This record gives sequence, structure tokens and C-alpha cells, in this order.
Amino acid sequence: MAQTYRGAGVSPGAGYGPVKRLTREVPQPAPDARHAGDAEAEARRAVAAMEQTAQDLTARGERAGGEAAEVLSAQALMARDPALADDVRRRVGEGADAARAVSEAMAVYRDMLANAGEYLAARVADLDDVRDRIVARLMGAPIPGIPDSDSPFVLVAEDLAPADTAVLDPAQVVAFVTREGGPTSHTAILARSLGLPAVVACAGADAIAEGTMLLVDGATGEVVADPDPAAVEAATAAAAARARAAAQSTGPGRTADGHPVPLLANIGGPQDLPAALENGAEGVGLYRTEFLFLDRSDAPGHDEQVAAYRAVLEAFPGGKVVVRTLDAGADKPLAFLPAPAAEPNPALGERGLRMMRRFPETLDAQLAALAEAERGTDAELQVMAPMVTDAEDSEWFAAVAAKAGVQQAGVMIEVPAAALRARHIAASAAFFSIGTNDLTQYTCAADRETGGLGRFQDPWQPGVLDLVAVAASAAAEAGRPCGVCGEAAADPLLACVLTGLGVTSLSMGASALPLVRAALARVELAQCRAAADAALAARGPEEARAAAAAALPGLAELGL
Repeated sequence: MAQTYRGAGVSPGAGYGPVKRLTREVPQPAPDARHAGDAEAEARRAVAAMEQTAQDLTARGERAGGEAAEVLSAQALMARDPALADDVRRRVGEGADAARAVSEAMAVYRDMLANAGEYLAARVADLDDVRDRIVARLMGAPIPGIPDSDSPFVLVAEDLAPADTAVLDPAQVVAFVTREGGPTSHTAILARSLGLPAVVACAGADAIAEGTMLLVDGATGEVVADPDPAAVEAATAAAAARARAAAQSTGPGRTADGHPVPLLANIGGPQDLPAALENGAEGVGLYRTEFLFLDRSDAPGHDEQVAAYRAVLEAFPGGKVVVRTLDAGADKPLAFLPAPAAEPNPALGERGLRMMRRFPETLDAQLAALAEAERGTDAELQVMAPMVTDAEDSEWFAAVAAKAGVQQAGVMIEVPAAALRARHIAASAAFFSIGTNDLTQYTCAADRETGGLGRFQDPWQPGVLDLVAVAASAAAEAGRPCGVCGEAAADPLLACVLTGLGVTSLSMGASALPLVRAALARVELAQCRAAADAALAARGPEEARAAAAAALPGLAELGL
């Protein structure tokens, strides 16, 4: 008999197949495990396992590419750390066997990371993963991670590390379901980039037995165990229709009656340009420049910054490129931009523009590099500041941007206060770009990485839609464009609602562009506005989603 579970659908599409569970159990070496007496041979065994693990992680990164390659490369460096190897040799010399020596040595590193602040503490899970892989090799146990299979399956797990998600093969893993995670978590973002149906924060996922046939709807968040054949047929037909529609969508973003909605790409650097161009991005709506600055002891130099920015501008002649200035602080601390003191709630502390106001020379240098990068290109450069809170913030940023030679300086709307007072901010901001991930986090006071709060991390929350409507209305009254660059733009149904709320452009991960383009092409602007009104009138996110879908019957053939 079919049994239905519900979670947050974070990547549209349907997947059907038998359940396989993520392997995480690794036997732990006994506290008094000792080697047989040949310390030199035991140390060689330990170091060999560390190097094999590093090679495996590097190979996985090369297969995945992009941001995933950076994540896995960093993990490989952990396994190859010379100081760690020396510590392991020392412990083996004192009698510990290889697995115990590795486990104990990495426990020291783990404590150091856990106590080093938010960003480094977040890497504890990556370090644990490296440790488990090495220990499993040494103890002859299965390597933890994605299970092997000769046939496609649905992956079910408590949670997935970004490194696990990044290397999923859509040809083998037809969907995944996790008990933890949120709609704006990195795992969800990577699932969308892979085009893999996914449901997170699914209560009861732990109880689904291995081998159970599972139907996963990544749009609605519905997970059905042992479904009726008719339900499987309907879901797979809808998924096939979406795939066909996405493959056939071409040209600029616009509604069926010709209302233009430019579709832009979110990128982290020039390495993301091929995917953006392949999927028909009309420009860049969010260039996250912090990837140039992370994991360095000093800021990148002028020439390096100019080259990175110019490469993106030259890829879109005549198009728009929106660059976000350095968003340091909170979960992205930089050694050369320290917080004034320990912050009990870093997400509410000195991050984004707040940090740049303490270190204006860093912002001045970035703005100067951007202004120079634009010279000689045909792209339209727009530069925006993150974490703007009030009109005074916006005026300060507009002034320093103008001094550096930047012609169009705008702001991100991600703080509720900024949305509520957007009519005042519009006086100094050339444009708005709404970051729905953080706007949702701050509106609902729900950390985007906390799985148990998935209900409050949903951009369909009517309170979030209210704020989008206020900001878009204020922008329109002031004659300013107002885009959305948060993950909400990648939801085809919500993209239509955002258009109805008055949003003027949508920016998203490149792989989401075709389906959003196809969805817009099936509805008229008046329908988008009716859907927006219906969503705003709803009492909760599920009701908002259902009301919007009812107002947009043209999307039914896509199963949205």
C-alpha cells in the first residue's frame, strides 16, 4: 500500500526507483589498538591510505568540475597535510596502529577547526569525511559515500555533504531525499545545478527501507513509497514534458504576450561562463566575487581582479553583468578583514557592506578594478552592495562607487528593513536585486542551514512575498529595475509569481534557465499578476503555491 511522506521540494522533476541509502557507518579503531611491531611498515601503510584518499577525492573533483572541484580539492589537501602525516608517524612510533593513529591525529585538527570560528567550523564535516575515508581504507571497510549500483536508484540519507551531492551521477541517481537540509542549503543549490529531483527536510525518511520503490516529486516535495502504477506514469509523463519544454525553449525570457523578463545567470567566476552561455543566459544577474578572496592571506591584486571581471563582461557584449561587491563576514570570514570582536550571531553581525565600511580601502580597490574592467567592453556593468539596511547605507555606497568610476550602483534587498523602506533607498540606488535566500532567512528568523527549520526557509512564505512586493513596487514608482537573484528565481512557478509582483529580471543557476524560460512562455502577464495576488492572499506557503498554480493553468502540462 502506498505511503506518502512530505518534505521541501528543492529541485523540480520526478524520480522513481528503488531506495539505496548513503553509507556513512565506518568502524572506529579501538582506543588501545596497537600495531604488530613494525612501526615503519605501519606508518607507510597509514601514509599510503592518506595519499590514496587524496587521489580519490581529486579524481572525483575533476569529474564534477566547477565549485565541486574546489570543495574536493580542499579535502584532498587535508589528506595530504604534511603536519598531519608527521603526527600520524609519531603516534605509530608510540605503538598505535595506523587507523587509530589517523583517527587520533585528525581529532586534534577537528578540535582546532571547531574552535576557529564559523567558516572554519563549517569544515569540520569535510574533515570528518576525509578521516572516515582513510580509516575505512585502513580497516578494510567500505568507503563511505554514495553506494555503487548497476541500476538507477533513489538515494535516501540523513543529509548529504556538498561533496557528496556534487559528484552524484544523474544517470544513476534519479532523485534524492534527505531528512535534514533546507531549500536554500548548499546541497539544495547543487541539486538544482545538476537538474536532479530532490526533496529535503523530509520527516520520516529514516523509516524508508532499502529497496522500497520510491516516487519523488522535486516540485511539490511529495515522496511516495510503493506508489500506484498510475501515479508513476503521471509523474514521469510530467517530467518528460518538462524536459521537452526546457529543451525546446529558446530566445530571451518573455511571457506569452511578450512582456520581457530577462533571464540571467548566477556565477562565481569565469569558470561558470560556459554553462551560462550554453543555457541561454542573457547576462549575469549575480557575480559572487567573494570566491576571488576566500582562502587567501591578502586581497587579490588590481590586475588579477580586473582580469577576472573583464572575462565575464566580455562574454556578454551588449548584455548586463551585475557584480556583487565582496560579501565577507559571517560564514565567509577573511583573515585580512577580521571582525572587531567575536560575534555571537555572525549572520547578524558585520558582513557584506557593513564589513566594507570598516575596511573602505578594500572596497575602493574592488570598485576601481571593476571600473577599469568595464572600459573597452560592450557590456552593461552594474555593481551592487550586499547587506544594505537603510538609505544611509545606500547613499554611502553610491558615493564611493561614483568616486571609483562605477556608473550604476545598486543594492541587494535581503534585509527586511531594506525592503520595507525601499522607497527611500530608491532615491540613491540605481537598481535593486532581491536576494531571496537571505531575505527569507532574516524574515523568518530561520538559519538557512538548519534542517529542522525547512518550513521557514521557503521563499513561498507569504511574509517573504509581501516584502518582495513592497520592494518591487517602490522600485517601479522610482523608475528603477528590480531583479531577483536568489534561488527563488529558479522555481518556474515562483518565477511567474515574481514577475506578477513586478520583478523585472530573474537570475539563477544556469541549469534552471531553460525550464523557467519555458514556463514564462506559457503564461501571460495578467495571469502572473493574478497568481501573485492569489499567493499574497494565502495564509501559508503551501496554500500560496497551490493558489498560484491554479491561476496559471498553462503550467499544468509541465506538472507545475
